[in-house]
Amino acid sequence: MNEIDPAHRFSSEAVRHFDGPADGDKPGGMNDVARQVASQYRRDTMSPIMVSGVLRMVEFAVLLVSGLGVYFYYVGFFNYLAWQYPLTIAAASFLAVVLLDVTDCYQVVSLMRPIANFGRILLVWAGTFALMALTAFAMKMSQDYSRLLFGTWFVVAFVCLFGLRLVMSRLIRRWARDGSMERRAVIVGGGKAAEVLIRSVEKQPYNDIRICGIFDDRNDKRSPSLVAGYPKLGTISELIEFARIARIDMLIVSLPLTAESRVLQLLKKLWVLPVDIRLSAHSNALQFRPRAYSYIGSVPMLDIFDKPINDWDSVAKRAFDIIFSLIGIVVFSPVMLAAAIAIKLDSKGPVLFKQKRHGFNNEIIEVYKFRSMYTDRSDPTAKQTVTKNDPRVTPVGRFIRKTSIDELPQFFNSLLGSLSLIGPRPHAIAAQSHNLLYNEVVDGYFARHKVKPGVTGWAQINGWRGEMDTNEKIRMRTEYDLYYIENWSLLFDLRILFLTPVRLLNTENAY
Repeated sequence: MNEIDPAHRFSSEAVRHFDGPADGDKPGGMNDVARQVASQYRRDTMSPIMVSGVLRMVEFAVLLVSGLGVYFYYVGFFNYLAWQYPLTIAAASFLAVVLLDVTDCYQVVSLMRPIANFGRILLVWAGTFALMALTAFAMKMSQDYSRLLFGTWFVVAFVCLFGLRLVMSRLIRRWARDGSMERRAVIVGGGKAAEVLIRSVEKQPYNDIRICGIFDDRNDKRSPSLVAGYPKLGTISELIEFARIARIDMLIVSLPLTAESRVLQLLKKLWVLPVDIRLSAHSNALQFRPRAYSYIGSVPMLDIFDKPINDWDSVAKRAFDIIFSLIGIVVFSPVMLAAAIAIKLDSKGPVLFKQKRHGFNNEIIEVYKFRSMYTDRSDPTAKQTVTKNDPRVTPVGRFIRKTSIDELPQFFNSLLGSLSLIGPRPHAIAAQSHNLLYNEVVDGYFARHKVKPGVTGWAQINGWRGEMDTNEKIRMRTEYDLYYIENWSLLFDLRILFLTPVRLLNTENAY
């Protein structure tokens, strides 16, 4: 069984087309206990990955500044500056951070126990100097460097580095205690398997996992109401709502891998959530290659789904949104000003139209648009789709809708963070097709909301924009949106961004 790759066993395609029962898109109402527990976890937490990433940059800066400080102390600010010294200090600082990373010194366990890792940190710093000396010797440049200067830097930098680690350990422990830095997890599936899993996780010292409860459809002796001190908060369908309110980071499925049909049935309900989904492998008889596993402490997990656009990817995408939104606002400000004047002259009412739509994680957001309908005929809920020659649309509105000028105020949505510049287009909360809500038409529709919605998207540049008058159009738009989510990259965003003006020239479906 070693050759089985679990990534192929439970691909998103397999889950979406699994023909077992699933009602994950129709979450049931939570009970009072679950709602009370969920309310305790409403605020976001700091990601351990982000904390360790920032620490890498801070430690690089500490090493660099301490080295330059020692250098300037010895040679003075106004004396001749030898270029090789600052360059060598910068290279050695970078190398030290890389070696600290390679030796797992940025793991949460290591950060919380700096004294226990004193020897490892000292060895890394000494190893950095050894490599630096070896390189200088090989390049016949060792005589150009001051041993006193670098010896002083070795001591000063190590004191600063270890002092920073002591401070960080206290901060991380405090953040872990007050819930500011943790990964919130829910156990899916109860009974003995869940109890063994919970005990195994809790044995791990200094792990950053906080178990928030258990959810299971079973309601018999195999799944009691209390497991290892944690309450069973509801069914799998109720978990959908709970996970969204409680800002859950991870779902751990405590079922044997051999129960593939049952696992797929659960995943079909849960994959719409923007969370990491892991399958506990601590009690599985099946053994995979070591690289197939991730670990919580020493507890092995099979990675089924990862939260899309997470941690540093989210930072990069947010920077992308801010930069290009500001550029868009500056470039299109004359067009927006002209559109605002034309709307005001054309009909009575406000220039802007605000509409409630589904945003990230199914939250309700307000999206800005230029008003394109007569005020007394507007439809904030979008129950009635706009059609060709729709009498509700004003003359100016018809033009700005066809040219997509009505969407330009959404640059401000993107700048403020409720929208991304690129992503699945947000639909109105009551948008319908043939008297059916979109999520009733498309199985797994809410998986579109695993990322922030966008001003433009992959579906729009492929022709799926404008009127959604058939179920097939809604399905195709959703398929393109899910493809975007599963294949996201900054280059993909750039491609969509630069193709959007070209594709907008096709106004066939824009009314």
